[in-house]
Amino acid sequence: MGRFQTQWSHPMGANPAINERQLLSETQAAKYLAVSPRTLRNWRTRGGGPKFIKVSNRCIRYSVHDLLDWTEKKTRRSTSDLGIFR
Repeated sequence: MGRFQTQWSHPMGANPAINERQLLSETQAAKYLAVSPRTLRNWRTRGGGPKFIKVSNRCIRYSVHDLLDWTEKKTRRSTSDLGIFR
């Protein structure tokens, strides 16, 4: 691998069959969205990120359905697309 290339692995393992009801850990969700776990924590605190499930004070989960829904809402056709008329 080159200097700037990374090996990407699917957060759900070798079989990436999407089950929208599946719950992902913070680390898995971060990999799924290609962001850091710290970014997810910041989004949870400040708002603007995907919905999450607070199982307990130290256990956060994300549903695949909510991640897909959030990324769909964030999709734009151009930099001038505000995404408000979807």
